[in-house]
Amino acid sequence: MSKSLIIVESPAKARTLQRYLGKSFTVKASVGHIRDLPEKTLGVDVEHDFQPKYVTIRGKSKIISELKSAAQKADEIFLAPDPDREGEAIAWHIATTIDAADKPVKRVLFHELTKKAILAAIENATEIDLNKFEAQQARRILDRLVGYQISPLLWDKVRRGLSAGRVQSVAVRMVCEREQEIHDFIEVEYWSITAALQQDGPPSFLAQLEQVDGRKLTNKKDNCIGDEAQARAIVAELRDCPFVVDKVSKKKTRRNPSPPFITSSLQIEANRKLRFSAKKTMMLAQRLYEGIAIGPDGPTGLITYMRTDSTRINDEALGQVRDYIAATYGGQFLPAKANIYRAKKSAQDAHEAIRPTDVTKTPESVAPFLEKDMLSLYTLVWKRFVACQMAPAIYDQTSVSIQAGRFGFKAVGSIIRFLGFMSLYVEAGDDNHGQQADPDKDVILPDLREGKAVELLQLEPKQHFTQPPPRYTEATLVKALEENGVGRPSTYAAILSTIQEKEYVQLEQRKFFPTDLGKLVNELLVRHFPAIMNTEFTASMEQNLDRVEEGAVAWLRILQEFYGPFRQALDLAKEEMKSVKRTAVPTDVKCKLCGGVMVIKWGRNGEFLACENYPACKNTQDFTKDEAGHIVPLEKEELVASGETCEKCGQPLVYKNGRYGRFLACSGYPKCKHIQAEKSGVHCPQQGCGGELIKKISKKGKVFTAAAITPNAPLPSGTNR
Repeated sequence: MSKSLIIVESPAKARTLQRYLGKSFTVKASVGHIRDLPEKTLGVDVEHDFQPKYVTIRGKSKIISELKSAAQKADEIFLAPDPDREGEAIAWHIATTIDAADKPVKRVLFHELTKKAILAAIENATEIDLNKFEAQQARRILDRLVGYQISPLLWDKVRRGLSAGRVQSVAVRMVCEREQEIHDFIEVEYWSITAALQQDGPPSFLAQLEQVDGRKLTNKKDNCIGDEAQARAIVAELRDCPFVVDKVSKKKTRRNPSPPFITSSLQIEANRKLRFSAKKTMMLAQRLYEGIAIGPDGPTGLITYMRTDSTRINDEALGQVRDYIAATYGGQFLPAKANIYRAKKSAQDAHEAIRPTDVTKTPESVAPFLEKDMLSLYTLVWKRFVACQMAPAIYDQTSVSIQAGRFGFKAVGSIIRFLGFMSLYVEAGDDNHGQQADPDKDVILPDLREGKAVELLQLEPKQHFTQPPPRYTEATLVKALEENGVGRPSTYAAILSTIQEKEYVQLEQRKFFPTDLGKLVNELLVRHFPAIMNTEFTASMEQNLDRVEEGAVAWLRILQEFYGPFRQALDLAKEEMKSVKRTAVPTDVKCKLCGGVMVIKWGRNGEFLACENYPACKNTQDFTKDEAGHIVPLEKEELVASGETCEKCGQPLVYKNGRYGRFLACSGYPKCKHIQAEKSGVHCPQQGCGGELIKKISKKGKVFTAAAITPNAPLPSGTNR
């Protein structure tokens, strides 16, 4: 009896396959890559056509031996790492390592781990896609050339341990530039005026002032109600004006469902709705794809492959979900034809959209077998997929224009006539804090007649200020990376993790802030490597890698065109980049210990003051700058006992000050790093809560109380420990 060997990446995936395939197959796992470029050297021969010098990854020798042994016993070998560029590279390295030249070696692509899909994939096994492998190899070499040649430069000029990356550094630049936009933003005051009106008695309705003398109002400085005096004058004038309904427009509108998930949209939605990081989302999705033990069924793949940029759905899955909708929700929720979604022009369309492998496995039916977070993500995928094939929501929308002298008001109302897909799922937005819109909250206008007067009940002027652009969240940064063509769906999670691990950015209250280190490194890289740090250049490089995969251009040509200009920039930077760690900028501050001059130096946590007489005098001090840019030394914080003890180690808690106000920290720091918010003694008034509120300080310095933060949350940047 012939025996086949299948090699996959993960043991979990191997267990799922083994259950479906039985004893005629042996399934082994490579546990990821088995070979890669060396860790401590460049590993690329730039003088000889950028030939990579691959080595066995530490700890993988035993796995390679097991794979070789299994290959010798098998009659045919199927290489089945994940169906993407990275998986193709793993397959190529396995094929060139296991010494199976005398046996047929095929490439298998598992897009979903169900018995039918697995058997079909094996039946349609192909050869290793060398173009796809070369695209991955070109990316790996590009990243190595940038990272391993710029990083040592940063070690020399700033501090050891820093890193630069072809994609990660562009992401840091985006965060830094957004922070600069916020810093440079000048707020503009503007006022709105709302009128409460009624026609022939109750009910009343609200209308907003929209036009003055035929000119539409905005929040722009020269085209708005700019101050209270102007607003009060308009209110006074309006009190003497008759209000007349000028026009009533009624129309039926439709809201279509969102397409099924691709990698980026899954990360964005999971961050908004579930508060999951991109890294956590991909980890959970990987497990759902590879297989979860579902009762007596054993390991079962619950979703399709999670690294995709395509919204395509196969015909069988479409038929199944349409049958499910008709049976569960009724014919009125099922469109006459399946909803087809177009992928973006840049989409590779190698895989389907992310969807459940079996729509009849509802979240309720698999709930007993899934961890809480995994169930939440599966529910998100399942609902989005089912909703994408449901009928649109239908609204009756009414728009009313009202004239009052030289002023024009507008009122808009809508009534949902048919919920459609919204009965199951509504996409979250950037501004609703992860909560889906309430589909049942109608804004209803009374039946108003054109040309007839309405009675003015009240006028309310209200002050507003324009807002700076918001800081990036994980969701909006992923969205921005995608829109700018920086990276690929499979790399977003790694990018976001890396820039935090390298301390270039910090995630505070779910928003990205650049650290002082991030700002400094970004400034140096933008100045000396403007091409690499350019989003358009990075996007064009991604397109070139796509062309390599398509076979339209040779990988060697891409590297040759890149390396010449890069090498010149690197040589110039070695000569001209300032050495921050060797820089000591004198100030007019005197050392309190020896009377020497305090100089500004750069350390792990940013700039600080140090005595010029170091090492004879080791005095250091933190500082800030006033509005004029003058140095203001900060006295070392005195520890004030709070009267409470640390719940972790029992030592006294002391008061500390951070970016968002005072908090409690363990006096045993750094051995114990426990922190907690300062309590207010006031209980939450919200019904059903009753928890104690904590004290916070707004960015404008006002003290307020708020719901408690999670205990032991990470310290905010700028916190004095």
